Amino acid sequence: MLALLPLLRTSWSRRAGSLVAIRLPGGVSAGDGLWRAMSRYRTEGRGQPHSPGYRLFFKNEAGHYISPFHDIPLKVDPIEENGIPTKRARNDEYENLFNMVVEIPRWTNAKMEIATKEPLNPIKPDIKDGKLRYVANIFPHKGYIWNYGALPQTWEDPRRKDKSTDCCGDDDPIDVCEIGSKVLSRGEVIRVKILGVLALIDQGETDWKLIAISVNDPEASKFHDIDDVKKYKPGYLEATLNWFKLYKVPDGKPENQFAFNGEFKSKAFALEVIKSTHECWKALLMKKCDGGAINWYHLHQMKKVMKKSKCGTFLASDGNI
Repeated sequence: MLALLPLLRTSWSRRAGSLVAIRLPGGVSAGDGLWRAMSRYRTEGRGQPHSPGYRLFFKNEAGHYISPFHDIPLKVDPIEENGIPTKRARNDEYENLFNMVVEIPRWTNAKMEIATKEPLNPIKPDIKDGKLRYVANIFPHKGYIWNYGALPQTWEDPRRKDKSTDCCGDDDPIDVCEIGSKVLSRGEVIRVKILGVLALIDQGETDWKLIAISVNDPEASKFHDIDDVKKYKPGYLEATLNWFKLYKVPDGKPENQFAFNGEFKSKAFALEVIKSTHECWKALLMKKCDGGAINWYHLHQMKKVMKKSKCGTFLASDGNI
């Protein structure tokens, strides 16, 4: 864990570590022109990759550190072109686009996650008993079989029982499996269409797995709901279910269980799940529920802190100034 984290720089042109440009893709499908590609977020690596101390921090367009958990908006809004708002689409295809933070690129094995309990919530390695965690290859696959990540501004409350699964949440942002054709990069923030959801029950906790596709994928226009995945990517959902069922077995753990007998639920169902987890996140920030060790410092909070302090350059690792 980082003891101290610098929040301000004398000059934003000088950046420590490696800086990687992040694409925020802008097309729902090729040629429709309703969305413009825009570079919104950048990442800054600290420490040695594949080491316990490695962290990947996020910055906004102004060069300020932000939290991928709290500061990146959940939903995508139409972007103005040349100062003129774009026309709204007549169906809900464009009303239900979401930002996804990529934590783990497809075909890789290293378990990475948004550090919900650290200041600014960087992406960090998943560690157990002091060792980095890697998923085993589930035959015939290599590593994660999708681009894996999370929706910002969502939270699965571990003290709130889900009505449909009768289990509490897993204390994390809701997970996303992006099924497009491209291998994405860790830290990318992409726009996705939600297609459905799977309810994994992990050690008695609800761990929702959204199925989504990048709006920039060449085949994105074909996909509107979970049945389209069955039609255009036959076998993918079955492979997904099998992967989640077995991926912990090589570590000596039992097979995972699922709600609804492992049935993938529809887009409409998934949107309700997202809505519920977003409400839980809002309750977390407004301190209407017990967030435990969750670190909720984000850009808005930091601005308040900086106004109160002339130095204001560091935030303690426990979230206290």
